Amino acid sequence: MRAIVIEENGGPEVLRLSETADPVPGPGEVLIDVEARGVNFIDIYQRSGMYDVPLPFVPGMEAAGVVAALGEGVSDLSVGQRVGWAMAPGAYADRTAVKASLVVPVPDAVSSEQAAALFLQGMTAHYLTHSVYPVAEGDTVLVHAAAGGTGLLVTQLAKERGARVIGTVSTEEKERVAKEAGADEVIRYTETPVAEAVRSLTGGEGVAAVYDGVGRDTFDASLDSLRPRGVLALFGQSSGAVAPVDPQRLNSAGSVYLTRPSLAYFVADREELLGRARDLFDLVGAGRLDVRVGGRYALADAGRAHADLASRKTTGKLLLV
Repeated sequence: MRAIVIEENGGPEVLRLSETADPVPGPGEVLIDVEARGVNFIDIYQRSGMYDVPLPFVPGMEAAGVVAALGEGVSDLSVGQRVGWAMAPGAYADRTAVKASLVVPVPDAVSSEQAAALFLQGMTAHYLTHSVYPVAEGDTVLVHAAAGGTGLLVTQLAKERGARVIGTVSTEEKERVAKEAGADEVIRYTETPVAEAVRSLTGGEGVAAVYDGVGRDTFDASLDSLRPRGVLALFGQSSGAVAPVDPQRLNSAGSVYLTRPSLAYFVADREELLGRARDLFDLVGAGRLDVRVGGRYALADAGRAHADLASRKTTGKLLLV
C-alpha cells in the first residue's frame, strides 16, 4: 500500500510517499481502508521533532474510512462499516490498523470527509465549550483564529450554547468566514490590539473564557482579555510555545484560571468519546453545525498541505483525500 513515511525530522519535504506492506490488525484492533485524513498542527509538531516520535513513522492522527478486517476480540464493529477516529497514529496511508476502543461508527448523515474533519478538531471544540469552560447562556467568549478549523467549530458550538462570540482573524476574507460561522464581533489582530478591543466590546469587563490554540503570539492578550475569575483555555501553540508564566499574573489579572487541556484526557472513557461524537454528528445531521473543508489534497501532496497549514493563510479544515 501507499503511505507517507517520515524517516527524519524536518520540514514538509520529509513527507515522502512510499510503498509499504499492508498492516495486519492485532487483537483488539480493526483494519481500515482510509478515505479521508485530517491535517493538524500535531502532525507538524511530530514531523518537525517538536513532539518526539520514534523514527521512522507514518504521521496522521485523525481519519475516516471503511472497516476492512477485524482483529481478534472485536465484536462491536463490522466489516464494511464506515468509521472514524482521532488520537491514533498512521492515518497518512491507504490502510491503517487502529485500536477498536478509539474507533467510532459514522452515521449515514455524515460523510467520510465531514467525519475526518470533525474528530480531532470537533472533539476539541466540544470538550472546550462543554467541559473546560462550559459555556452558559449570555456568556461572552473570545475565540482566537476564529476562521481556522477548530476556531470555526468552537464558534458554532459556543453559539449553540447561547454565547456572544468575539473572534480574532488576520484578514478581511477570514473575517467574513468567521462571521458566517456566527461570530458576533471580529477583531483583526493585524490592525487592532486584541485586549484593548475586547475591553471596548465588553464595556471594560472582559470575557468569561478565551479559547486559545495559537499560544506564544496571543497569550498576553488572552490573559488581559479575561474578566475576573475567567478561564484561559490554552489548547495549542501554532505560533510556538508560551514562555514560563509567573502564577502571580493570574492573581493580578483577576484571580483568573489557566489550563492547558488535551483531547486525550477528555475522551479517555469510551462512553465519553461516543457521547461527544454523537453530539457532533447529531448537529451535523440536523444542519446546525457546518464543517468547512478549506482544502483537499492528494496523499502525495501532504507536504504542500503542511506548508499551507503552517502559513496560517488557510480557513477551515485541510484534508488528504
